[in-house]
Amino acid sequence: MPREIRDVVFVDGVRTPFGKAKGQYAETRADDLVIKCIRELLRRNPELPPERVDEVAIAATTQIGDQGLTIGRTAALLAGLPNTTPGYAIDRMCAGAMTAVTTTAAGIAFGAYDVVVAGGVEHMGRHPMGEGVDPNPRIISEKLVDTSALVMGSTAENLHDRFPAITKQRADAFAAASQERAAKAYANDLIQPDLVPVATRSAEQGWGYATADEPMRPGTTVDDLATLKTPFRPHGRVTAGNSAGINDGATACVLTSAEAAAELGLTPKMKLVSYGFAGVEPEVMGVGPVPATEKALKLAGLTIGDIGAFEVNEAFAVQVLAFLEHYGIADDDPRVNPYGGAIAYGHPLASSGVRLMNQLAKQFEQRPEVRYGLTTMCVGLGMGGTVIWENPNWKGEAA
Repeated sequence: MPREIRDVVFVDGVRTPFGKAKGQYAETRADDLVIKCIRELLRRNPELPPERVDEVAIAATTQIGDQGLTIGRTAALLAGLPNTTPGYAIDRMCAGAMTAVTTTAAGIAFGAYDVVVAGGVEHMGRHPMGEGVDPNPRIISEKLVDTSALVMGSTAENLHDRFPAITKQRADAFAAASQERAAKAYANDLIQPDLVPVATRSAEQGWGYATADEPMRPGTTVDDLATLKTPFRPHGRVTAGNSAGINDGATACVLTSAEAAAELGLTPKMKLVSYGFAGVEPEVMGVGPVPATEKALKLAGLTIGDIGAFEVNEAFAVQVLAFLEHYGIADDDPRVNPYGGAIAYGHPLASSGVRLMNQLAKQFEQRPEVRYGLTTMCVGLGMGGTVIWENPNWKGEAA
């Protein structure tokens, strides 16, 4: 029988403070980070009975050790969900959590689920990207991709080559602005409400308590960034300062059908409109958000002019600037990453999609005149992902 497609809403999202690799989470398990997020979602939403959670989807890029063993299922059990709640692991590199959201959201829309938990975790200090992998040598020997495609920083240098107008100076200016915006967001207590403090342990220093994002460098200037080395190419443009770091962290969110949210008394923060994923040349994976956004806009029947709020993952400054340049958006447009991005907070690969969603939900809360917003990111091996959301607080005054 024909099924009616149901509306899907984002009810709540949380994350751990992000850490530097070998930093505050050096002796903390990856699965414990995401377990903490799931428990916090249940604590913050007492109207949601644990037995109503129909699925748990958790992403990790490097699915070994404490990020392996079907982490969605094991994390659900360890978080206290009943053993009748299934779970699974998912991987789309940087867009892991984003894909966990879109995959489970499709299940809600179809009617297979009413309530899900979706998120991601990456402990890059314990499990560096690429640990244990064995790429098929034909990928390179048959010249399916350039060798630089397997080094993310090199793909960013390639993107500078493709868009020569995006200079190192522009990239550094964008990076400094990200740090400044993040510091201002912290000062205004816009980020902390969605952070889950984590007890940490060090054999040398004892117990600690992670309450803030460790990678942030408030006060960073363009002059500071200009002095940094370019590790991916001599006299290059990509540095540690205009890129996201190597980080640890976890995220999780609750998605429901609109009917289930009303039944349970849950207040949606966003409504899903559409999403799209696209492939591009792996050597310039940073352009992935452009075709992904085109797909999502077409499906939604919207144009880029209808989007009033943007959360673009800052894997590299050049990648964000390439997206903005394509759409004729200024580097410093206040609609884009107003609370800072991954250059400041960090980018623990598979977890970052939900961080973007948390920050877009905050934009929607602060700006009821905005109807539509998007979260978008580039993805390793030549992909992009975009999700378009509608603001339930929209008052109808503007797009």
